[in-house]
Amino acid sequence: MAAILVAAVMVVVLSVNAAESSTVEYQFDVATMNVTRLCGSKSIVAVNGQFPGPTVSAREGDLVVVRVVNKAQYNMSIHWHGVRQIRSGWADGPAYITQCPIQPGQSYVYKFTVTGQRGTLWWHAHISWLRATVYGPIVILPKLGVPYPFAAPYKEVPLMFGEWWKADTEAVISQALQTGGGPNVSDAFTINGLPGPLYNCSAKDTFKLKVKPRKTYMLRIINAALNDELFFSIAGHPLTIVDVDAVYIKPITVETLIITPGQTTNVLLTAKPSYPGATYYMLAAPYSTAASGTFDNTTVAGILEYVDPSSPSSAGFNKNLPLLRPTLPQINDTSFVSNYTDKLRSLATEEYPAAVPQEVDRRFFFTVGLGTHPCAVNGTCQGPTNDSRFAAAVNNVSFVLPTTALLQSHYTGMSNGVYSSNFPAVPKSPFNYTGTPPNNTNVSNGTRLVVLSYGDAVELVMQGTSILGAESHPFHLHGFNFFVVGQGFGNFDPVHDPAKYNLVDPVERNTVGVPAAGWVAIRFRADNPGVWFMHCHLEVHVSWGLKMAWVVQDGSLPEQKLLPPPSDLPKC
Repeated sequence: MAAILVAAVMVVVLSVNAAESSTVEYQFDVATMNVTRLCGSKSIVAVNGQFPGPTVSAREGDLVVVRVVNKAQYNMSIHWHGVRQIRSGWADGPAYITQCPIQPGQSYVYKFTVTGQRGTLWWHAHISWLRATVYGPIVILPKLGVPYPFAAPYKEVPLMFGEWWKADTEAVISQALQTGGGPNVSDAFTINGLPGPLYNCSAKDTFKLKVKPRKTYMLRIINAALNDELFFSIAGHPLTIVDVDAVYIKPITVETLIITPGQTTNVLLTAKPSYPGATYYMLAAPYSTAASGTFDNTTVAGILEYVDPSSPSSAGFNKNLPLLRPTLPQINDTSFVSNYTDKLRSLATEEYPAAVPQEVDRRFFFTVGLGTHPCAVNGTCQGPTNDSRFAAAVNNVSFVLPTTALLQSHYTGMSNGVYSSNFPAVPKSPFNYTGTPPNNTNVSNGTRLVVLSYGDAVELVMQGTSILGAESHPFHLHGFNFFVVGQGFGNFDPVHDPAKYNLVDPVERNTVGVPAAGWVAIRFRADNPGVWFMHCHLEVHVSWGLKMAWVVQDGSLPEQKLLPPPSDLPKC
């Protein structure tokens, strides 16, 4: 098996028989630590004193046990992003959805089995904006003896994009929610926690990938940024994409990739056949169609260096070489993004089939986008107008988090007063979603859910709106993978667009971008009982209410029922 470069963590393997699954155990101590970046030092919340946090590594079929001890001053919950959590919704992690948060001084043990998945996922805090610094990779290896469906790489390297604020991110979002305006944007992007040489005082904080000629490296790329989709490229080195969101795809080779917050992409990078006499920038910069000034428009750089066998230095690197730079697409190049995502196809082989639902039991049409709430009486608001505050909604419902966990309310049958199960399947008032904005931009508030029967085949069309400007919205569905069967621009046409769906080998994901001024269609089977969050993965939009949840009822068989809650489930 290829070597893997991962952060050190405590791993206890209880079973090492190759024919059996193993149990891997981790301890996550959540606490504050001081970190110096961009000419200044600040206190951040982190796990095990690491930023980014430790890598969780397991094999397909393993039981993962993580004891999280909250030593920070904030409530905490951890989400294992992309892990299916079959019947183990209590371990999914979003605060007030599947659990009450872990209070300061308390702990909670997350237990889940990695079922039918292999590739790269990630974990992060799922409460307020704490995932700005509380995140790390999940590496899922194939079962012992099962090879990759491509040549095994020489080494594997997690590559996490993030955002850095000089200010405390909890203060940033708190101020925005108080005023109703947009939050201050980040001061830098990071690669594995390092901003790189294009920012002031940051040359020493640069991620460096050191390679040998002719060797192939697998980069496990994760976008952990709070609010920005990112282009990524390495000068002089094409990238072959073999996996997205822990699902193998038909390999495609690109000069530049696009990755939204929440998504993962595994790429193969083959080093040049001989020492090239140069070093190479790897750059990540945002894709956005939002108004200038509402997102970070800076660029993070890392450096790819070749080992020089003739270098007299002990490190084997020649520091006095030309530095080559890639060219990234324009910041608002929606055409590039659309063409890129169109190329992604599931492997769809006998060993790795694409089990796309061919028939549909339940159809939904969700509008997703921004709107407003009216300013409070005698209040001062800094929204799109002086008498409004920013809001966001799905089918005009801006989701309100309850004060107790939805999953617990569902499991105990005590949902009355916590949530209602009347989330609209279609917009209450249809309009020209991508045309002239309506006069009334106000959205409603509510904790409303959709109820699905076990095994339902679901088709969901998510339609982006242009009410306050056309933006892309990366939507993440907890508890499931889904197939992206279609996408397009303008208003979805229910008569003609479904005829163009790909029901053979569509890409399978857990996070998908709803195109700016466009739509995306997904299908999934509701074969996992529980309560499952679905939300935009731009944290500012989540804070404004761009989220909802699905209830999947138990099936008739014992293996189709949600397991009971663990005894240490946190209390609200």
